[in-house]
Amino acid sequence: MSKIYAGARGPAGALVYVDGKPLRPRWDLRNHSPDGFEWGYQGSGPAQLALAICCDHLNDDQRALRVYQDVKWELIANLAGNDWRISSDTIQAAIDLVEKLAATDRPYP
Repeated sequence: MSKIYAGARGPAGALVYVDGKPLRPRWDLRNHSPDGFEWGYQGSGPAQLALAICCDHLNDDQRALRVYQDVKWELIANLAGNDWRISSDTIQAAIDLVEKLAATDRPYP
């Protein structure tokens, strides 16, 4: 069953949900952005979002820690606008790509 991740910017800031429930920021693993999530560029807010999404999707913190920065470049930095929705299939495709590139020792991006 595919999960749906959705983000929206509003008066309360950038909020992200997975299947309608707030996405856990995972500050316990890395605290890139104490102000929370962001997207559409390659900064600290997008790094926090990539980490949180990878952790939730993979349910494997160590694997998520290996891939999230590259997932930030591949997926999160390219989310445009104030609202977006992506499926876990899209997230898995990004993870598969960055792991394939890592296995060939090709730098990303």
